Amino acid sequence: MANKTFNLPDLGEGLPDATIVKWYVKEGDSIRLDDNLVSMETAKAVVDVPSPVSGKILKLAGGEGDVIVTGHMLAEFEIDPNAPQRAEGQDTGHHHGGAPAPAPAAAAAPAPAAAKSEDAGTVVGAMQVGDSVHAEAAMSVGGVKAVPAVRAMARKLGVDIARVRASGPDGVVGMDDVKRAAADGSAKPGAAAAQRAVDAPMAASTPVQQRSTLSQSGKPMRTQPPGVVVTGQPEQLKGVRRNMARVMADAHAQVVPTTLVDDADLHAWIGKQDITSRLVRAIVSACKTVPALNAWFDGANLTRTMHPQVDLGIAVDTDDGLFVPALRNADMLDGNGVRAAIKRLRAQVEDRSIPSSELSGYTISLSNFGMFAGRYATPVVVPPCVAIVGAGKLSHDVVAVMGGIEVHRRIPISLTFDHRAATGGEAARFLKALLDDMASPQ
Repeated sequence: MANKTFNLPDLGEGLPDATIVKWYVKEGDSIRLDDNLVSMETAKAVVDVPSPVSGKILKLAGGEGDVIVTGHMLAEFEIDPNAPQRAEGQDTGHHHGGAPAPAPAAAAAPAPAAAKSEDAGTVVGAMQVGDSVHAEAAMSVGGVKAVPAVRAMARKLGVDIARVRASGPDGVVGMDDVKRAAADGSAKPGAAAAQRAVDAPMAASTPVQQRSTLSQSGKPMRTQPPGVVVTGQPEQLKGVRRNMARVMADAHAQVVPTTLVDDADLHAWIGKQDITSRLVRAIVSACKTVPALNAWFDGANLTRTMHPQVDLGIAVDTDDGLFVPALRNADMLDGNGVRAAIKRLRAQVEDRSIPSSELSGYTISLSNFGMFAGRYATPVVVPPCVAIVGAGKLSHDVVAVMGGIEVHRRIPISLTFDHRAATGGEAARFLKALLDDMASPQ
């Protein structure tokens, strides 16, 4: 009987590897064509990979939690000639090669549409995505079945998912279950932790040896690096964080970053205004004044593409890492439109329902890190983008004015740009246009 080696296909995410979540079979089992073989985690979702043949499982690559490189062996089969098989050459919807084939060099700047499909970076925590949207599969962790999006929502709402009453089929915890538990307070983490402490065996109450910088003789001693017997061991990055590490390293190797900083003075503002909407408007104004920073740069071919529209990538922080959805046509939105669009994108990121097409193709980026802390920063430019704007924490500063001093509300602004594609003068004029728009009363 013929044997077949099945390599990990390109799951449509454009990533070089994926992590094994769960095998649906074991070595020696028989499987039919298109039955679920394994559940794999990518940077966006948990994807079920079907069997490419009908036959007997001879070998499986790795166990749960192992990372498999795209194009490397995933499983080996003994083909059953009496069972249904896919016709030779029939498209399965996946590509089984290793890394994607490089795009041919272009004599001129690539068209925006084509470049969008290739661009997959994000501000921080970049995600490379394809055109396919895959359904997330519920996986059992700690005896609880739930998809990653539900677990992320539970962490955000402070819900102990182990105490949530499941209403889904086969005991799967759904998004509504988590939100219901958060609303009625029936699954608070503290209560579960206390109960587990009460139920713990007597052996668990054994006193834990306290750490000390002194030897038994009472003299100071040198500390040692962590060994294999202590807690806090390294864990392999997976999903969004794994891709973030990879893309940040690539950005560091490719971009020549330079950062300018200044403060946006809000003293003249009339009435209560939405700061985020004003930031978006100011960036749009600066892009129209200096189009060189609302652009993509191809370092390999030394070509630059300046965009007539402003598609603004806005960083959204989650427990799984940073996503950067694109606020499309920001130059055509008013304040209410900006706020509604940002709210929609944030909700889609949090429940992991955002289309993959919304996570790429932006022309310039905004990192509003000041919502948490920090005044100035050196945000990371992820190619092919040329620039990123960072907004720091709002503060009340003492400002010198003609004849005395005043206290003004100000926002620190950091502009990082790729110096290969833009000059210092262009960046300074861009920053001035942004500051001028922010200083406008309305």
